Amino acid sequence: MIPRRSPLWLLPALLVTASVPAFARPVHDTPALAPPPTDRLNERWWADRHRAILATIAEHPDPAVVLIGDSITNNYDKATTPDENFAPIWARYYAPRRALNLGFSGDTTANVLWRLQHGEVEGLRPKVAIVLIGTNDTAGAGRTVTQTQAGIDAVVDDLKRRLPTTKILLLGLLPSAITAAKSATDAAVNAYLADHYAADPRVAYRDISAIFRRPDGTLDVTLFYDPRLPQHGKPLHPDTHGQRMMAEAIEPTLANLLGERAR
Repeated sequence: MIPRRSPLWLLPALLVTASVPAFARPVHDTPALAPPPTDRLNERWWADRHRAILATIAEHPDPAVVLIGDSITNNYDKATTPDENFAPIWARYYAPRRALNLGFSGDTTANVLWRLQHGEVEGLRPKVAIVLIGTNDTAGAGRTVTQTQAGIDAVVDDLKRRLPTTKILLLGLLPSAITAAKSATDAAVNAYLADHYAADPRVAYRDISAIFRRPDGTLDVTLFYDPRLPQHGKPLHPDTHGQRMMAEAIEPTLANLLGERAR
């Protein structure tokens, strides 16, 4: 599907079409409602992080940028060398912009919706909200293409209502090697997002999948730290180098939305 022409302030997305076996292609099910907002307050660390964010907002209600997402965003709190040293990236691209990290490891769109409805952007007026969410919907939560699309749309719509002057930088789901079925579902979600938000004046959509792929289109697994963990997980989380490449890839769009020169 070819996206409609974007507004001039949107930079072109990096779209990647991967070859997916027929058995792994997602089923395009009937339209679905967004998952209901769901908390994880039974997990102590999650409840503590939510309370800490509310306290931070009360003390510093003036971030220019908020980052909303799951573990990939939450990872900016880490400074573990060599594979999970994300603090320097945060210090270069986000701290100077008084950025607020609203990433929670393991979150789905339903969890983000709950957090938005319970004060995590209350009273804020950031210039830009960066949103990267949905990979846990299509993985552990087992949600379909349309359910995930509906969840992401609900997050974007909620942000539009709560932050009426904020522009939204919506990122496509990053590639992974969890299963072929998940990869196909993620690609279908990204294709929908590219089309759905192509002409939205409030939303700049970017698919940066290409930076994680080799010239032949295969996933560059060396850019993910999961396989190097003791449990040898499948590639899902960008490592220090991959996360820096991600920040560099979105920087021109982010700077444009902020009215700044790119770093």
